[in-house]
Amino acid sequence: MRNIKIIGYGGYLPKNTVEFNGETRYWCTEEETQLDMAAQACLRALEQANIGIEEIDCIVSASAVPVQPIPCTAALIHEKIALGTDIPAFDINSTCTSFVTALDTMSYLIHGGKYNRVLIVSSELASMGLNENQKESYELFSDGACAFIIEKSDNPIQGVIASMQKTWSEGAHMTEIRGGLTGLNASFYSEETREDYLFSMDGKRILSISAKKLPPMFDEFTSKYNVRLDEVDLVVPHQASRALALIMKKLGIREEQYINLVKDYGNQVSVSIPYMLYHALQTGRAKENNTVLLCGTAAGLTSNMLLLRL
Repeated sequence: MRNIKIIGYGGYLPKNTVEFNGETRYWCTEEETQLDMAAQACLRALEQANIGIEEIDCIVSASAVPVQPIPCTAALIHEKIALGTDIPAFDINSTCTSFVTALDTMSYLIHGGKYNRVLIVSSELASMGLNENQKESYELFSDGACAFIIEKSDNPIQGVIASMQKTWSEGAHMTEIRGGLTGLNASFYSEETREDYLFSMDGKRILSISAKKLPPMFDEFTSKYNVRLDEVDLVVPHQASRALALIMKKLGIREEQYINLVKDYGNQVSVSIPYMLYHALQTGRAKENNTVLLCGTAAGLTSNMLLLRL
């Protein structure tokens, strides 16, 4: 057990929405940027916690797509909300599960005494990189931001109970943006190479490998850490696709036990898991002392599972 607690949270959704077959997606207009969304989510989390930025001792950006190659996105968020301070800021990125990886990593650092109070924020402008020729992904993704503030807890049964992360690189090229950095520099961009600079996803292959890899991982996780599903109050999965129900069923998770709001929010990339947790806390579906399982898959192919007592 790594004893941490959530003391504040904030979310932000773009004002603009689009609909595909009755499902809602949030897409930014030119007036809203990834940094603007991140800053708003952070400020709302600080307000909800009733603290100032000077009371934070680390800022972590947990986003799949950075604002620019250098500096890290956390430094640019720092400029928006903490200019004039020397609060350390850095990125943690495991694409769609970046928030879970960041929460897991920072819980060790808080438990070990390195930090006391950490601000973790995920922000995504997914709509900017979608390929209109790939209907499946074009109609799935949403923009947004979500921030959580965590600190050390004196409650011996509160915090991260267990966590596990695995990567199967045979799925590394099933979800990717090939162009833009050193692998395929921006200088090579042309109309002929345009699709290399846009998001690409092979949903059927991802679903196939996930269906094979996730059940054994879940069995290992529950066995290793003595996790009983009937003792888990809520499962907060990454809203990866409309196939979410199929994967949950394969893991033995009942429909009433997990959040499935793909039709209302779509896939928000790294924002998906924290925003669903934020939504659960806001609506009362998750409460203090509840045991919550955060889980999901990400490009890589990576999967995270983290059991948290609120």
